[in-house]
Amino acid sequence: MEYGGIAIIPLLIGILEMFKKVGLNERYIPVVSVVLGVAIGIGLFGNGDMKTGLVQGIFIGLSAVGLYSGTKNTLER
Repeated sequence: MEYGGIAIIPLLIGILEMFKKVGLNERYIPVVSVVLGVAIGIGLFGNGDMKTGLVQGIFIGLSAVGLYSGTKNTLER
């Protein structure tokens, strides 16, 4: 994944916020993040290689969850 792909992470956080506003239980946010991250990774960064897309998607999903929860915890204190 190139540095431009890192911009996907804040976009994914915005999508997660939309799911939360629609009424998705907050404890499912990490699962949704990884699933969407894998879909994005395979779709945008896989380039025909499923393994590469899967690994990059997991990276994107887990990064978005970490940034999401870290920001939330910092603002709540």
